[in-house]
Amino acid sequence: MPDLEHPAATVEERPELDYRGQAPGYDEMTSADGQIRPHWRTFAEQLRAIGLPELKQRWAEAKQLIRENGVTYNVYGDPQGMDRPWELDPIPLLISPADASAMEAGLVQRATLLDLILGDIYGPQRLLTGGLLPPELIFGHTKFLRPCHNLKVAGNRHLHFYGADVGRSPDGSFFVLADRTQAPSGAGYALENRLVFSRMLPETFRDCQVQRLASFFRTVRETLRSNAPHDRDNPRVVLLTPGPYNETYFEHAYLARYLGYMLVEGSDLTVRDNRVYLKLLGGLQPVDVILRRLDDDYCDPLELRRDSFLGVPGLVQVIRAGNVALANALGSGLMESPAMQAYLPSLCRALLGEELKMPSVPTWWCGEPAARDHVLANLRRMVIKPTFGSGLFDPIFGEELTAEGASALVEKIKARPMSYVGQEQLELSSAPVLDGDSLSPRHLVIRNFLASSESGYAFMPGGLTRIAASPDNLVVTMQKGGGSKDTWILSDGPVSPFSLLPAAVQPVELRRDGGDLPSRSADDLYWLGRHIERVEGKVRLARGLLTRLTDQSSPVEVPELPALLRALTTQSRLPPASLGEDSAERLATIEAELSSILLDEDRVGGLPATIHGLHRVAAKVRDRLSTDMWRIINGLDLEDEASRELEDEAADDEDSATVRDHRLRRRLEAMREIMDRRVISLAAFAGLVAESMTRGQGWRFLDMGRRLERSLQLIDMLRLLVPAGATEAPLLESLLLIADSTMTYRRRYMNQLQTAPVLDLLLADEANPRSVAYQLAALAESIDQLPRNESSPGRSEQQRIILSVLTRLRVADVDHLVRVVESGRRTGLAELLTHLDNEIPVLNDALTRSYFSHLQMSRQFSKTAGQGASGEVP
Repeated sequence: MPDLEHPAATVEERPELDYRGQAPGYDEMTSADGQIRPHWRTFAEQLRAIGLPELKQRWAEAKQLIRENGVTYNVYGDPQGMDRPWELDPIPLLISPADASAMEAGLVQRATLLDLILGDIYGPQRLLTGGLLPPELIFGHTKFLRPCHNLKVAGNRHLHFYGADVGRSPDGSFFVLADRTQAPSGAGYALENRLVFSRMLPETFRDCQVQRLASFFRTVRETLRSNAPHDRDNPRVVLLTPGPYNETYFEHAYLARYLGYMLVEGSDLTVRDNRVYLKLLGGLQPVDVILRRLDDDYCDPLELRRDSFLGVPGLVQVIRAGNVALANALGSGLMESPAMQAYLPSLCRALLGEELKMPSVPTWWCGEPAARDHVLANLRRMVIKPTFGSGLFDPIFGEELTAEGASALVEKIKARPMSYVGQEQLELSSAPVLDGDSLSPRHLVIRNFLASSESGYAFMPGGLTRIAASPDNLVVTMQKGGGSKDTWILSDGPVSPFSLLPAAVQPVELRRDGGDLPSRSADDLYWLGRHIERVEGKVRLARGLLTRLTDQSSPVEVPELPALLRALTTQSRLPPASLGEDSAERLATIEAELSSILLDEDRVGGLPATIHGLHRVAAKVRDRLSTDMWRIINGLDLEDEASRELEDEAADDEDSATVRDHRLRRRLEAMREIMDRRVISLAAFAGLVAESMTRGQGWRFLDMGRRLERSLQLIDMLRLLVPAGATEAPLLESLLLIADSTMTYRRRYMNQLQTAPVLDLLLADEANPRSVAYQLAALAESIDQLPRNESSPGRSEQQRIILSVLTRLRVADVDHLVRVVESGRRTGLAELLTHLDNEIPVLNDALTRSYFSHLQMSRQFSKTAGQGASGEVP
């Protein structure tokens, strides 16, 4: 690498810091003779001053921030799991002001051109009748939506947002590889990358005079507001997402929060009287603008794609009536066909009277005989792509084909020429990435973003730079293991300190959280509460069992051990383990069973599976969780270092009994420490819910889910007292420990452990946050605050159920409940617990019927349900 302290030094002068670009291509940082380019010199000096050890330390902290914030890119079938952490390189890409100016001019012209083409194709179609576009290319494409012909578009624009994948050729000029016109993704990731870098390299960021991104997102908000057909002062804008199983869902939630919009799925919206409404607990509220992240044809199953469960039936008719603005306009995905690039130069001259300022990669559509012949004659230097949809097959690089493969491809192209596009393979530029302790080059592609404005199109002074996975990899794609860079567009002068706060204060309607919660979000928050309590119930029960086990010298000295282990397997919906009589055998069996339940990722019903379930449901309401709350949930789902060490520790059959016993106890102690940390994390989450969430309907449903699930967990645990034992003190002590009520009991009763006061504290005491009665009383209070039809007389179904259950518990006599009959069982306690256990699920069903929205296909855990978003970061 060139000397970062003395920028004019060459690689020959400092070979120990060698860095060379990807010859013979263009390197973004260094020129052909090894000198650092002028606009990189300030950064190079700063990097040299920081030093490699400090850079790596800062980068380790930045990666931890990415993991804690849950920045993910979902890849279907990824062995790392769907929630793959976002890959970001610690060396940004720097773009000079001159290059940025040229890039902006070319892309503004291109966005304007594409918008005019869309307006003609879905309007008068003069380009088709005049022979400037072949009809087969348009009418044969599935992305040409016939119901959208002559459809009204917001602001008389089809293209409100545009993304362009830009590369740099060996001579330093820019060219466009692909146009993203449906719902271009990546702007949110670019924003997150910027957040990470501004924390990791704040001085460098300032000294390099990097332009900020806030002004672009202000334009986005102003564009959407100005396009609202109703209530332009305070329009209701929503961001429509396919759901949490889409590959860029993180970005959907991130942008919704950043822009201040509600994140919705298709099932949250409905059409009534030619208006789109948001289904809220407090009633239907009209929607003025929809920022969509859905493919065109998925948006309306009534007129566009009948097998879609992601869109809004009747949406096209509402757009036709001019009662909702959609960005981007339906049908804009047509421009993403690579074949369109072959016609842009002539279309630019015809529509704008100008030459195309930023060319596309040389492109030939095989539907034209001359172009087909050219592609076939030069197949070895071509990249072959599908004309009618990027998912039909992956790009084929001609130079990588065998003789047999080339012959087979030639026959396919001759058989169906219209389905193939040939693009010349160009050498992409390279930039340095941190590779271990050195810098090495990677090919890159920049995704630039533009948003429409009153004066034309606004260029984002940044972008998402994607890099190849390895130096010899020509394909730049996140799905194939690539990474990303923050994109720094430098300024000639001081950088504006503008923030996203509007320059002029607009009058807004004062509101407080109340009924503005979609029923789907209420459902998801409710189940988030239930899942968090399921995790906590297992963790506390396991910790109590491990505490009792590790505090004694022998498992035989823990008489309540079988009952506690049986309770844990019951909560995990697993068959109970069979314990031997011998102390060593029993210890080994217990350790194996606990390891399986608490550590095994593949065990159905185990703690890892329960935590993964919690993470999945939390992802669905991510836009409603604070950063700290998300970090706690994400931290539970991250693989614990101690867990890995426990799983990797192998036993030796030749070890002595003493050594094996010591190893087992060490593992049990380590498992207890893991449970201790998770209890603290769960307590932190509960504290944030209690102290940070406003007491609106979102908090209420989350709390109801927690209370209902905790009551069921406590009921299962109290069943351990139904069979009366000769010595119950150890079991009573364990129950108090698990329920976190030991101190309360000791303060009231000292150390006199008896069944009646323990049962009263854990079952009937409404002042104890860990009792069944407390949960039911809290449920009753929340149910009284739920929205309901005020004209309906009497109590609601949910009120009647909870009042009946709570009254049954309140009138119960604890002395009667602890009475043991001749069979050695407490039949009164058993009957009460069975009644509660039967009625609480009835309450759950009543809440579901009244408040939760269910569109099962859109909520399924399947690949289809997660797709339907275009402009993916490929």
